[in-house]
Amino acid sequence: MDNNKKSIQDSVEEQIDIDEKLAEFDTSSNIRNLKGLLGKIIVYIAIFMSLFHLYTAGFGTLLAMKQRTVHLLFVFVLGFLLYPLRKKSDKTKVPFYDWIFMGGGILVTSYILFFYEQLVRRGGMPTNLDIFMGIIAILLVLEVTRRSIGPELPIIAIIFIAYVFMGPYIPGMLGHRGYSVARIVNQLYMTTEGIFGTPLGVSSTFVFMFILFGAFLEITGVGQFFIDVAFAAAGHRKGGPAKAAVIASGFMGSISGSSIANTVTTGAFTIPLMKKVGYKPNFAGAVEAAASTGGQILPPVMGAAAFIMSEFTNIPYITIVKSAVVPALLYYLGVIIMVHLQASKQDLKGIPKEELPDFKQTFKMGFHLLLPLVSVVIFLIRYSPLKAAFLSILVALGVSMLRKHTRIKPKDLLVALESGAKKAVSVAAACACAGIIVGIVTLTGLGLTFANLIINLAGGMLLPTLFLTMIASIILGMGLPTTAKYIVLATMAAPALVELGVPIIAAHLFILYFGVIADVTPPVALAAYAGAGIAGGDAFKTGIQALKLGSAGFLIPFIFATSPALLLIDVTPVQAIIAIVTACLGIVGFASAVQGYFLSVTKIHERIMFLFAAFFLIHPNAMIDIAGLVLLAIPVALQYTRHKKEKTEKENMPIRESM
Repeated sequence: MDNNKKSIQDSVEEQIDIDEKLAEFDTSSNIRNLKGLLGKIIVYIAIFMSLFHLYTAGFGTLLAMKQRTVHLLFVFVLGFLLYPLRKKSDKTKVPFYDWIFMGGGILVTSYILFFYEQLVRRGGMPTNLDIFMGIIAILLVLEVTRRSIGPELPIIAIIFIAYVFMGPYIPGMLGHRGYSVARIVNQLYMTTEGIFGTPLGVSSTFVFMFILFGAFLEITGVGQFFIDVAFAAAGHRKGGPAKAAVIASGFMGSISGSSIANTVTTGAFTIPLMKKVGYKPNFAGAVEAAASTGGQILPPVMGAAAFIMSEFTNIPYITIVKSAVVPALLYYLGVIIMVHLQASKQDLKGIPKEELPDFKQTFKMGFHLLLPLVSVVIFLIRYSPLKAAFLSILVALGVSMLRKHTRIKPKDLLVALESGAKKAVSVAAACACAGIIVGIVTLTGLGLTFANLIINLAGGMLLPTLFLTMIASIILGMGLPTTAKYIVLATMAAPALVELGVPIIAAHLFILYFGVIADVTPPVALAAYAGAGIAGGDAFKTGIQALKLGSAGFLIPFIFATSPALLLIDVTPVQAIIAIVTACLGIVGFASAVQGYFLSVTKIHERIMFLFAAFFLIHPNAMIDIAGLVLLAIPVALQYTRHKKEKTEKENMPIRESM
């Protein structure tokens, strides 16, 4: 296995600095590189943060407000020590003002911890000191969020804060009576309706533990195992490196929850191999971006937004996972078929088998690394997500000990604890900042007002409402992390869809999907730009290609929002099988229409028939499915006849030339 692995790695001609690329495209990776005593102190703080969350997950969490406050205290400390004021600041030291920021964070969180009972007793009647502490806490949350994920979410939060004060001066539906500073601070700082609301609550429990679970999986070497297995299975086939990239990136994206980080880390390996077999740089970068992006909607782990969805909707997480399976697989089916059709058009070969890992040997050496992923699904059926994550971490530790080459050493254990805490900072900061928005929406009743506004603007019709919600999701998703975008729209746009009859789980998955797809939607397609940076391609053209590859993702949410059979809601096993099979055929038709190729280059009328067949087949309805099958059969028959004729002519050509 090791020799085969080396042969692949040796074939990667371009060396990519992963850390530099991550810092360039992903704000959450732009952290200080501190050495010496201070560097060690930060490591110890991160490890202690992980140990705190492990302990509370295993032996019981604190009271909600206290659990979230301790979580935010760690975020303030690590956030201001790790993230510089500006991207180009000196990353080798911590300036004096960041120590002040950090001290302020400790102060406002310790104030709640030490005076919790007094704050509860005078709930709704804050003192001047309460108001002062609350204002400082709000400002610090905005600043730590700006540093860790960028300015977009804090700017939106500031607009919402301004809306509270401007309410009496706004005419029409959006106007309100206005609120005092004391009322606003009480809502955002002293209750579980603002900064310490549901988003931070989920971050301090489920989300942190699953991020830590991912860190432990990475330490065991599961990432390299996914890559090796993917290349062993598909690398030798037509356009093999691209297909392997789709498979590997899908698995990795589900664990990491970050499309940009996945694009850079996996793409550093897969993109050079795609270019080696003949894929153009723009297409190679696009394949990795589209595949990595879909990981956030792929069970069993998905991303942080899925856990928050469970809390917002009161739907068990395992139910969300079950409903998300088919749409996610359809998305990946669309990507891999488009990759295959592109390879067929260019007649791209795979990597010779002798340069690839042996599948049986690779799987035999690493199959035990899949057990934690299997166990997390089993645990989610019986336990809460928090308990499931805790137990799965224990399984990951135990499983790693089964083989010498995957065994976690004490040093590796500390690295995983440190890595998990550092990765959680940006997610937690986004959740705290999003809590400000949610708190203001709750205080002013803006959510219901906005939902009514969308419905009125769409004339009370479902499809226009879905379209407007899609646009809002994509626009917000371009500037915000998926988690923050989901929280904003879950409080404002999802109620409009539910009011028009869309099942609540379908409504929330709808906005999640389009927020995820924003990472490959120009003009701000961050995952695609990261892929272009590694491939040496044009950023905008790579974005267009990634959008093309992931275009099935624009179709699927509309289908499950209007007819939720694809979410396996209220369907019999037979109905589910029929819906899945016809949807898969529809994806084949859709990919053929988009790529303009099936067995050979399509003519315009064939392309149109493929497209309409796709629309009909993906929609779960018996009569429409029959029409779709007929429409699909016609261009397939035409393509087969023409391809057979072209093949015969090609075979006979040397004979004619010799005559």
